[in-house]
Amino acid sequence: MLAPTEQATIAAVIQDMFAIDRPIYPIGGGTSSAYGLPATRPGIPLDLSVINRVIDYPSRDMTITVEAGITMAALAETLVAERQRLPIDVPQADRATLGGVIATNWSGPLRYGHGTIRDYVIGISAVDGRGTPFKGGGRVVKNVAGYDFCKLLTGSLGTLGVVTQATLKVKPIPEQSALVACRVKDVEQAERLLAALVTSQTTPAAIELVAGPAWSDDPALAPLASGEFGHLIVALEGTGPEVDWMKATLVSELHAQRAEAAIVADERSPSLWQRLREFSAGEAALVVKANVPPSRTVEMIRLLKDAAPDYSIQAHAGNGIILARYSTFPTGGVSRILVGRLQPAVQNAGGNLIVLSSTLSGELTRQAVWGATASAAMLMEAVKEQFDPKNLLNPGRFVYGA
Repeated sequence: MLAPTEQATIAAVIQDMFAIDRPIYPIGGGTSSAYGLPATRPGIPLDLSVINRVIDYPSRDMTITVEAGITMAALAETLVAERQRLPIDVPQADRATLGGVIATNWSGPLRYGHGTIRDYVIGISAVDGRGTPFKGGGRVVKNVAGYDFCKLLTGSLGTLGVVTQATLKVKPIPEQSALVACRVKDVEQAERLLAALVTSQTTPAAIELVAGPAWSDDPALAPLASGEFGHLIVALEGTGPEVDWMKATLVSELHAQRAEAAIVADERSPSLWQRLREFSAGEAALVVKANVPPSRTVEMIRLLKDAAPDYSIQAHAGNGIILARYSTFPTGGVSRILVGRLQPAVQNAGGNLIVLSSTLSGELTRQAVWGATASAAMLMEAVKEQFDPKNLLNPGRFVYGA
């Protein structure tokens, strides 16, 4: 494994690999190594965790420029000294790197109130598949002609360029935060409560709907009784008076919907929030993510619950994103169930479904992992050709470039 310490060295390595047609596999903290298809061609692992410096931090401008190998925990520690944050929830933050978060376009519960990593990357530097450095954006957001590199590289799984540095917008840390939770007895009540939140007087930072055994032992939540749907958890942020008012108002609104609601005790909120942030991490037979219009969230949860008995669910319900984790899954039929049943249903609901990780990787086809991509395949292949003509960057792991 090569571990270059600067962009110039990364460019030289890729130039050498380009000359001999040798694939390159960028690696950050390794927390998303199970995301995408397994590599099928031998190549050179490129360890990017060493490039992790803070380049510039003009805190008054609410921006920071860092190298891509910095961990999300180290980035948070730097920002907290100035009472600032990057509001992107990432599992295993002590290992996950910023470059990996950009490559996978990861977002967590706070996406509802604060957006995705795409909304915060305003400048980016990278090296393409020829070994040519390039950059886009900067400390000030400007309109540009041609490719928007910040958005193009976000979510590309390291297949268009190796990200080496990024400039981010950041936000102040809120003065106070709180969680409000309530039991959800059935599907009808879940639909009713989510509809009520649309017209709530409060402004939630996150709206999470959870179900399954992964949540049944959390001390912040009452144990799930037989036949119950799950729990609704709402995060609130703001000044002290704002949060106090929203807590009382939201509990009152939920009670008006005949829901059993309560404010989560301050001493229990951090552990519950950590579980919300870490849900997708850890080994499981199968972890999938469905993305649908928010109005179809509960419908899709029912579909995913019925796919296998050993399930747990976390939905970023305000955004229509559902994560389903299956401890076990019927062997020999995972691709059939995904392609033949789950993906068509999600697509008919106006969304898509992908595999985040699986220990059943030998049973997964490209379509099972990424869903149907025929409508965009030609465009994606054309962009790939521009940035990586020999298909050397993470070949075969993404939706194109087998």
